[in-house]
Amino acid sequence: MRSHNLVTKGIFLFFLCSLYFLTSVLFENSAANSQNYVCPADVESLTNLLLRDLPSYANRVSSRSNSIDSPTGTYVIVAGKAEFAPLTLGPGVYEPAAPVAGELVPKQVFFTTLERQYLANRSDLLQHYHWLFLVKSDSGWRSVMLYSQLGSYPSQNAPTAPRESSTGIIGKAVQIWLRDCRAGVIKP
Repeated sequence: MRSHNLVTKGIFLFFLCSLYFLTSVLFENSAANSQNYVCPADVESLTNLLLRDLPSYANRVSSRSNSIDSPTGTYVIVAGKAEFAPLTLGPGVYEPAAPVAGELVPKQVFFTTLERQYLANRSDLLQHYHWLFLVKSDSGWRSVMLYSQLGSYPSQNAPTAPRESSTGIIGKAVQIWLRDCRAGVIKP
């Protein structure tokens, strides 16, 4: 009987020590994670952070949208360096209009992604060309729209015509990343 009580006390002490250890670790991690980071105010710094994290965000979006039974899928390998020189939206030279008070002026960002597409019996490298429009509101940066063109890598033919892709994998990944940035959880 005495040995049974010692075993019970030993198990109780083990669980008590384990509980103490887990709560101290969780408390330390929550204190470290409670530090909020500030989303960059300028579009260049914001985009550098976005492109650093975009492959992992896009691959998570892609894996959530793929069927478990499907062996095919597309995975983003890397996002290229951004360009910020705006394109003209009509004939002639681009001259941005003076912003009207209270009007949100979109910033244009151009970047590429290199992706690997797995098919039933082979894999292909693809290059996506993206034209992203961002606005800075009182609550932080938001995605307005995204246009994308698809090409092969290395480039063998002209890319496809631009299509609106805000609801595609990259568009959703950008929106989720911007949400996380506004929440203060993106580390610089």
